Formats: sequence, structure tokens, C-alpha cells
Amino acid sequence: MATFLSKLGRLAFRRKGVTLLLWLLAFVGMGVAASSAPTPPADTFSMPGTESQEAFDLLTAKFPDASVDGATARVVVRAPEGTKITAPATRTEVERLVTELVASSPQVVGVADPYKSPAVSISEDGTTAYTVVTYKVPAAEVDDEAHDALDAATEQAREAGLTVEAGGDAVRIEQAMGGTGEQIGILVSAFVLVLTFGSMIAAGMPLITALIGVGIGISGITALGSTFGLSGTTSTLAMMIGLAVGIDYALFIVSRFRAERAEGRTPEEAAGRAVGTAGSAVVFAGLTVIVALAGLAVVNIPMLTKMGLAAAGTVAVAVLVAITLVPALLGLAPVKVMARRGRLRYAVKPLSDRQRRRAARHEAKLARRTRPNLGTRWARYVLRHPVTVLLAGVIGLGTVAVPAASLELGLPGEGQMSTQTTQRKAYDLLSESFGPGFNGPLMVTVQTVSAAGTGAADGTTAADGTTAADAGATADARRTGDEIGKALARTPGVASVSPATANEAGDTAILTVVPTTGPTEKKTEELVHALRATADDLERSTASRILVTGQTALFIDFSQTLDDALLPYLALVVGLAFLLLMVVFRSVLVPLKAALGFLLSVAAALGAVVAVFQWGWLADVFGIDAPGPIMSTMPIFMIGVVFGLAMDYEVFLVSRMRESYAHGARPGEAVVDGFRYGGRVVGAAAVIMMSVFSGFIVEDNDFVKMIGFALAIAVLFDAFVVRMAIVPALFALLGRSAWWLPRWLDRILPRVDVEGERLAGTQPAPRSPRESTLVG
Repeated sequence: MATFLSKLGRLAFRRKGVTLLLWLLAFVGMGVAASSAPTPPADTFSMPGTESQEAFDLLTAKFPDASVDGATARVVVRAPEGTKITAPATRTEVERLVTELVASSPQVVGVADPYKSPAVSISEDGTTAYTVVTYKVPAAEVDDEAHDALDAATEQAREAGLTVEAGGDAVRIEQAMGGTGEQIGILVSAFVLVLTFGSMIAAGMPLITALIGVGIGISGITALGSTFGLSGTTSTLAMMIGLAVGIDYALFIVSRFRAERAEGRTPEEAAGRAVGTAGSAVVFAGLTVIVALAGLAVVNIPMLTKMGLAAAGTVAVAVLVAITLVPALLGLAPVKVMARRGRLRYAVKPLSDRQRRRAARHEAKLARRTRPNLGTRWARYVLRHPVTVLLAGVIGLGTVAVPAASLELGLPGEGQMSTQTTQRKAYDLLSESFGPGFNGPLMVTVQTVSAAGTGAADGTTAADGTTAADAGATADARRTGDEIGKALARTPGVASVSPATANEAGDTAILTVVPTTGPTEKKTEELVHALRATADDLERSTASRILVTGQTALFIDFSQTLDDALLPYLALVVGLAFLLLMVVFRSVLVPLKAALGFLLSVAAALGAVVAVFQWGWLADVFGIDAPGPIMSTMPIFMIGVVFGLAMDYEVFLVSRMRESYAHGARPGEAVVDGFRYGGRVVGAAAVIMMSVFSGFIVEDNDFVKMIGFALAIAVLFDAFVVRMAIVPALFALLGRSAWWLPRWLDRILPRVDVEGERLAGTQPAPRSPRESTLVG
């Protein structure tokens, strides 16, 4: 592996013009393909094998005229204080609002008049009413004209003295990402890179190459969107993790190139060794990330599978960019990529007298600097106090992880939006006037087995085309549904059950169940399970198939599906990564420590997320409006992203230790060497990722805050506590045993030579004290 990659790095360095041209053609070609590709399909959400999905499929088949996929907006109107919604003047304004909503946009297919069904649409106290605006297109296809028309109609009603707010998927999202946090993260990343390298050129390379890799990956996803059903949101995870690993991979190779140059190697030799050693680590780190992302397929949710595979493809592009494009760029600036101070000593052109004097002064200054760098000092401290560092790290993370035992999963809803948004205001108005369960109604489908598929028993056909048997079946379906509704209404936690509505074929009926509790409350989840248990008993007595669905039930099933898949997903990614790391490090204990440390950092991060976002600790500091359940997708995504970054840090830090050990260093010396050359770079990579993820915390959406906080603090725990404290402490305690591998296993495992033992001239040049300044 190292030999092949070294040759590849040398080739890219020598043929930099051709390499750059090929990547430029790939970038432009993918951009052209993306721009000319058909519009990506709208988001489709399905969960095969769940009761909610089965019920939705049944509704689509049995109620074809219903706008199942159409967007809706629920407009809530409250009368001025001291008046009723039925007062003549107020009614006139509400009817005017309904008229405006009907004519507001060609995409609107209907608006319900609240005065035609007052028992349903007007609150008991008579102060509040609501109307539902139905669109003929899904939420993703509601255009700006329709959004503007809805906003204008509601604003006109407010000017007339009414309190008007709107919720639903057709309403414009007011909490869209502002991008300020991302810009801050990128600026901080650039600043950290400049401090790390002391060179604008070196700092710019990781950013530029990462953006090129992400651009190619995202363009590829867009170009293939219509072919493979990849929606516009499929690229979200790909962009996040592609940018993260792209910066990391380029950062490590550029850093290794500088280290090889500091040891006296020529630019081409340094490029070859950088790609042969650090590039090998990049390849295997990338494989672990790809395993983690592709492993999302075990969740059996098509949307997550597509997101995971798309992100895995983007990571593969990032690996190729790192081992080919980065050495080509190094070929363009082999001297300017070095730190500005002392750059003259690497100059290939003859120096002037003035330049020689400056170089001599710098060499003399470096010779006086004998103090080891921070990474070296920290490694030596850990070697002297391994038990103290180990206990402090494990106990500290274990304490932070305690709240994770109370983790409750849910999905985002309007009840968790900012209190300044119209969606949240509409949600609160409905909860106050109609009860908390009104925002999360359940839908029950009743399919009469005896009526399904029957035709006319007597062969007669009515004027409207229905047979006598059809009419009887319709009445039977409605009657059966009403009987089931009465039984379900006796379930504790049910506020009301609507009359049954049968389809035209007469074999299926639907009814709405309104809980007494809100959609994200634990009691509502218990009610769904209770209703399904009652439905199982009723199916036998009514000879029908009863399914409980609705958005609330769908969210509950989604959370349960993710919860059930969490342990298999962890076992898959950790198990495969264990095998990969065992091949890389030729050890059993090193990958075991890596996996256990990852689990510890993830548990601690989940504990911090629960404490802040579920329990509400420091809620005011982070601007959290409504502490509540943790977003169901957050643990899975966090595991995938953090696992990839954690294995990056593990591979790059420990591979340098392994390289030193393979070249004859004692175990303690190998740990110090790993931190001398890799500690500062790994620390810089972690700070960059933390700054990028922390940028999301300043956004308005609580769930965006949650993702940013979770990823940032997970990287903090894993990079600085696990990889830089617990791992070296364990190496100090285990000594040579850390690199133990049974002989029979050593014969079976393939040799990939990540350390570059087979490279010509592998023995490093003698290190001088000044290397800590040049390289550390």
C-alpha cells in the first residue's frame, strides 16, 4: 500500500499540470452534468415494515381522490379580546380571509369554511377558529408566489384586528439556516490553519481541496438525482462530512510533507513519502468513514440509506483528492507551503547575500530553541502519570454520560420551533383553544375484510354506477368504523373520536382520534401503543383490519425504528472498523481501545445533549425555547459523523506511533514521536471541526442547534480526552503488549505497510531539538 501510494504521490507531484487538468475537467464536467440534469424528485419518506407506512399505503390505494401528498396550511384565527369569532363583524373578516385564501394562488385547491362545521372548526369558548388550506402540490413544490399570497392574506386579516397565525408544511419556514454560523466556522478554520502552518499557501490547500471534493460529490448527487431518486436533501450529510474529512485528509498530508522536508528530503521525495505514509492512513481512515455511512442501510429507511451512500461517495472523492490533487498542488508551491519563517532554507534558487544572512540568523535562532513542543511535553507527562490521566478521563466522560440513560427520542415539530415563528404561535393557539392533542391527531383506518373485493350480489346497478352490494358495503364499512370508534373512545387518553368516513368502494373507513396530550409527550406514545393493542382485539370481533397512523404515530414508529437499529448499526460499524484497524496496526488491543474510546465519547456527548436540550440545563445560554425529546435521527447521524472523525484522529495519531515503533523505537518513545509529529495537527483538525459544527449553535432552530452542539462536543471529547489522554495513557500502561498480535492471526491478515517500511530510505534522519519548532 505505502509503496503504491508513494509512487502515485511522486507521479502527481511530477505531472502536476496533467493532474490539475484532470481534476478541473472532473469538477467542470460534474457541474455541467448537474446543471443539465432533470430537477431532483421531491422528498419521499417511507418506513417499510411499520404499521404507519402500511396504513398510508392503504389510504393511497383506497382513497385515490384524497390529496395525500398535497401540502396544507392550517390558518388559526382568534377574535379580538372580549368578542366571539361568531360576532357579525368578526365573521365578515374571517369570511373575507377565506375568500382571499381561495383566490391567493393557482396551487390552492380548496379552503375549508370554519362556519360550515362549527362543532369541529370553532373552539368551545367561541374565541378561536381555524381553516385548512389544501394545495395540489407537495410542500417542497409550493412556490414563492403561493407563500407570498398566504402571508399577504394573513397580514391583511391582522390589520383588521384579528390574531392570525399559520402552521403546516405549506407555510414558509422562517427558521431557515442563515449561513452566519457556517461563515464563522470557515473563518475560524482558516485562522487555525494559518496558525498551524504559518503559511497562507499551506493553510489554503486543505480548504481549497476540500471544497473541490465536496463540489464534485454534490454535483454528482444532483446529476444522478432523478435516476436514483435522490432528493435535494440527500446531499445534506454529504456536504457536512465531506467538508470535514476533506479538510482533515489534506491537512495531514500537507503536514507530513512539511515534516519530510524538515528532515532534509527533496520536494519530490517528501511528496512521495507523505502520500505513502499519511496517504495510507487517509485511505484506511476513509474506509472506516465509508463503512459508517454505508452502514446506515441497516436502519431500513430508504431516505437514510440514500443519504448515507451519497455521503460515502463524497468521502471516497475526498480520499482521491487527498492522494492525488494535494501532491499536485504541493508541486506548484514546494517552498511557499513551508512556514514563512525559515522558508529560505528550502529555496531551490541561489540566495542573495542578504537572504543567506537572514537564513543564517534563523538557523542560529532555531538552534537555541531546545524546548520540546507542547505535544511532546504532554506525551511525556502522560507517560509519567498514566493511571491519573486514565482515571480522570474515564471518570470525567462517564459522569457526563450519565444523563444519556434518560434519552428520549422524538421528531421535530412546530411545538419545538422558536416562539417567534408563526408556526409556533399557531401551534400554541390551537393547544390553548382545542386542547394539546389537537396538534397531533391520530388516524385510524378500518378495512372490512368481508366487503373488500366484493361485487354486486344481485347484479343490479344504481344510477350513479354503484351496485347494491357496494351501497351495502359502504354502510357496513361506516357502521363498523363507528363501532370501532366508540370502543377506541373508551381508551384512557382519548379526547374525542370523529365519525367514520367510508371510501367510494365501501370497503375502508377512516376516523380521527384526538389525544388529550401533546404529540411529543410520552403519554401520547403510550396511547398509540394502547390503541394498537385494542385494535388487535377488535379485529377478531369485527372481521376487519385496523391500523393506527397519522403524523404523530409515524413519528413514533420512526423513532422506534431508529432505536431498534441503533445497536445493530453500532455493532456493524464498530466491528468492521475493528477489523480494518487490526489490519492497519497489526494489533488486537489498539483497535479495541479505539472502539471502546469511541463508545465512551459518544455516550458522553449524548449525555451532554440530553442535559442541555432535554432537561433544559443552560437552556438560556444556548437560546433553547422548548426543551423536549431528542431528535430521533441525531444519535444515528452523530455516530456516523463522529465515528468517521474519531477514526481519522486515531489512525493519524497512532499510525505515527506505529511507524516509530516499527523503526525500532521503544513503546514510550513511539508515543512521544506520535505526539511530536501528529499531536499539533490532530489538535488543529479537531479545533477546525469544532468551530465548523459550533457555527450551527447560533442558528434559530433548536434542532439545528442540537446537531451543531452534539457534533462539536463529541469531537471535543473524542479528540482531546480519548485520543490525546486516554489512548496514550493506555499505551503507557500496556507497553509492548499494546502491539501484540497472535502469530496465527498475523499470518492471516494482509500486510498493507501503512508505516512505509518498504519505502526506500525509511530510516528517518536523526532528529534535532529544532524539529519541534519546524514540524511540531
